[in-house]
Amino acid sequence: MTQTSLQKRNTPNTSLPASNADIDTRRIAAAPRGVGIGFPIYAQHARNAELWDVEGRRYIDFGAGIAVLNVGHCHPRVLQAIEAQLNCFTHTAYQVVPYESSVALAERLNRLAPGAHAKKTAFFTTGAEAVENAIKIARCATGRPGVIALSGGFHGRTFMGMALTGKVVPYKTGFGPFPGSVFHVPAPVPLHGVTVADSLRAIEQLFKADIDARQVAAIILEPVQGEGGFYQAPLEFMRALRDICDQHGILLIADEVQTGFARTGKLFAMEHYDVAPDLMTVAKSLAGGMPLSGVIGRADIMDAPAPGGLGGTYAGNPLAIAAAHAVLDAIEDEQLCARAERLGLRLKQHLQKLREQVPQIADIRGPGAMVAVEFMQANGQPDSAFAKQVQQRAQAAGLLLLTCGTYGNVIRFLFPLTIEDTVLEEGLAMLAQAMRG
Repeated sequence: MTQTSLQKRNTPNTSLPASNADIDTRRIAAAPRGVGIGFPIYAQHARNAELWDVEGRRYIDFGAGIAVLNVGHCHPRVLQAIEAQLNCFTHTAYQVVPYESSVALAERLNRLAPGAHAKKTAFFTTGAEAVENAIKIARCATGRPGVIALSGGFHGRTFMGMALTGKVVPYKTGFGPFPGSVFHVPAPVPLHGVTVADSLRAIEQLFKADIDARQVAAIILEPVQGEGGFYQAPLEFMRALRDICDQHGILLIADEVQTGFARTGKLFAMEHYDVAPDLMTVAKSLAGGMPLSGVIGRADIMDAPAPGGLGGTYAGNPLAIAAAHAVLDAIEDEQLCARAERLGLRLKQHLQKLREQVPQIADIRGPGAMVAVEFMQANGQPDSAFAKQVQQRAQAAGLLLLTCGTYGNVIRFLFPLTIEDTVLEEGLAMLAQAMRG
């Protein structure tokens, strides 16, 4: 791809409507209210960590499509890879006529994923689809129905995804009943009074009161909860889960949909631990904005389903596969794991300096560049109103921020790991002003 063609891709299309409000009026009339909109602005073009709306206004993007754009908007290598694949073919359905690029990506992820055991990878389209298939594989491999998940966890909007998700509003409201044999235990979050010992006791109580451990197929968790508030699972807890799983023949599933691909300072968040999962789900930043997900797991477990038991019409789309190879190349060549550590440290230092001026700051946390700040009222209650206020002030200044957490009182930072230093500093200045009021 030439520099000229890249410039054309990032040049505003002046034929687009000029008013965000006009388009939003059309959206309200044409699309259901159940699809919530974070910002009623309409994107026209974007580059790395910057986005321009149809009215020509520039924003610094600290959300990156909910952790999808770790290599930024329109990374040249990703665009080049997609264009090259476009000139070959766009679809065959992998399970009808496969292609070598998918096999090569599976081989690559098998090498990169944590654990010394032999691995296999299956590709799908969305994170929720990967989670669904991980549960299918676990149940097939163990012959057991039960699954244990954590409060505050988010695993998708499909029915099994909703059943596993540990947050009712807005994800479960009005959609039940959900698939059975899914159980929740409290996630260890000391800030909210739940210790590792509390969580482990809840699992033991579950085995006594609700389901025999010998009927549990899997325990699934996010190494760092995404929507739940960026709470990282303590090392002690992860080790204990591995021991419980080994003792009872249960599979440990790491949902790395949001944590994967350099976000936490490692390619995968499970690399922060000295235990390996049996299955791991990936999506979001795997393909730089193209829809692609996967399940990576122990080879014998992955082989449990019979031929035809796994798949999907668009699973492992060739354009997305090509993009994923480019993303992995960029992460390696641009040393984005190390850069995530540096960016995260800079952000945490900035937030720490603001604590004296912003008494609502109760906690600053997160590995690498998966950082969050949590707000509390003076009485110790979650301050969701302040989090929303900061988000709105930031938007008015030209900075896009995402909230999260069970109480909606957390702001999470997911800027591209490729963000230019000058753009990062500009965004941090806007953030400080939004928090100070």
